[in-house]
Amino acid sequence: MKYIIGLIIIVLSSMAFAATDVFTFDDEQQEQQFRHLTEQLRCPKCQNNSIADSNSMIALDLRQKVYELMKEGKSRDEIIDYMVARYGYFVTYNPPLTPLTVLLWAVPLVAIIIGGWVIFARSKKRIHLKPQSQAPLDVSRELITSHSSGWIFLPGIIVALIIAAVTYYHVGSYHKVGEWKLAYQHSAALLERALDPSEVPLTHEEMEQLALGLRTRLQEDPQNADAWGMLARIGIVLNNATMVKDAYAKAYRLKPNNTNIALGYAEILTRSSDPEDNRLGEEILSQLAKENPTNIEVLNTLAVNDFEQERYAEAISIWDKILKLLPENDLRRNMIGMGIERASMKIHEKKVGTKKP
Repeated sequence: MKYIIGLIIIVLSSMAFAATDVFTFDDEQQEQQFRHLTEQLRCPKCQNNSIADSNSMIALDLRQKVYELMKEGKSRDEIIDYMVARYGYFVTYNPPLTPLTVLLWAVPLVAIIIGGWVIFARSKKRIHLKPQSQAPLDVSRELITSHSSGWIFLPGIIVALIIAAVTYYHVGSYHKVGEWKLAYQHSAALLERALDPSEVPLTHEEMEQLALGLRTRLQEDPQNADAWGMLARIGIVLNNATMVKDAYAKAYRLKPNNTNIALGYAEILTRSSDPEDNRLGEEILSQLAKENPTNIEVLNTLAVNDFEQERYAEAISIWDKILKLLPENDLRRNMIGMGIERASMKIHEKKVGTKKP
């Protein structure tokens, strides 16, 4: 119940049903650029997969961010620079040549050269043996020297460890792991704030933290349909269509008979650029309307979809039904009336257009 209340609060606090297409491109060249970019960026979680091949949540977020940056007119290099700034050079399969990466490649080579020189020097020293009478004493001294000389490698080992630690800190994703842990720890408190209407609304950054923390908790409890629904609503606030679709799909598979979840999933599907998504969304909406013939939200969503699909007569019919269900003093009647007027104008425009020679 708590999650359901949270869904309502988040929906009312944002323009929840703003039209958001899922990866629509201006031309084929832009689509090819998107595909190449997502294939060149490494998933921070999967490591061996690109964000194009990974189905992890963070890969979905990165694909969405690449799409948004492309729509803003950012170039390939600018997008890669943005990702490197946030996730380090690890996110690219071909890190640039920097003093740090040169050092990373040079240290093993230098270690091999030094090690080879030490072995060669010690082998050459052993060749010069003393007379036989002194052999036992020399052997014992050599054994002592052999045991003690192992300490000469200690400075090199320490230097190698320091370099490895510094390299991991700068090139790896250590700071991102820290941010993830912080988001996970704060997610419960952020959720409480989101559920409390008397609290100050969450900022965009806090919403992102809540989404990250909630995704982490869902890794531990993937069967929590209400939590997936909550994540989808947060995705709406963040304008992350991919997150919304993915979260609603998981919630719907777990609770297909939940009206709120099914309605949210159907709406995001009807706004998709994929015709198959549109077909499935309409099927879900039709089924919901049969099962909930007096549910205003379900009927209005179905009417809006009919309007967008240019089925104006069907939209008017549904809106007329809604007007009969609404009380006379309900403020929503004005919005429904405006929808009917717009649909009627569209029908008139079509008729006039067909009469023209």
